[in-house]
Amino acid sequence: MPGPKPKRRRQADRSAATRTALVAAGRQLFAREGFAAVATEAIVVVAGVSRGALYHQFVDKTALFAAVVETVEADVAARISAEVAAAGSADPIEALRLAARAWLRICIEPEVHRVVLLDGPSVLGWAEWRELCQRYVFGLVRDVLAWGVEAGRIRQQPISPLAHLLMGASDEAALYIARADDPETATAEMTAALEHLIDGLTRD
Repeated sequence: MPGPKPKRRRQADRSAATRTALVAAGRQLFAREGFAAVATEAIVVVAGVSRGALYHQFVDKTALFAAVVETVEADVAARISAEVAAAGSADPIEALRLAARAWLRICIEPEVHRVVLLDGPSVLGWAEWRELCQRYVFGLVRDVLAWGVEAGRIRQQPISPLAHLLMGASDEAALYIARADDPETATAEMTAALEHLIDGLTRD
């Protein structure tokens, strides 16, 4: 079967490039200034595209923001996964600790702190924000927990409910840090608390 015609392929490439430029511009501006302070005019200027191109790709600024949140979350998941893999731990509990430390360290970075944690829930609404946050990380957590049960390091129990509980605790820890007057102290406190929670999963 013949592939797409060259003209159509070029149009698709241009459209993808425009979308990428808009998401990159939104990511930069939303992280620096916050959602409410960023005008669509500023986004198209930084992206180097027309206002019409913005609305061809996204219904409104909120839809662009959702795409930015998803992009940031995908990057966060990839970074955590790579960090845990690089450590090469043979212990699933230690892998969970490493993932928790990585997440709480990453969550104070401006684009995660401002875009995902501070503006995300209020701009997108709790349900959509939660779904985007769990889309990339939930599977990683579930897989490590399943590994822990299989290896005998975690007590036998249903995996998905446990993954939801651990994700909820991790998100609350990150939100606590995001709203703290002293993020560094809050990160240290929440890292210790989350590690105690993870240690409690081990079999007696």
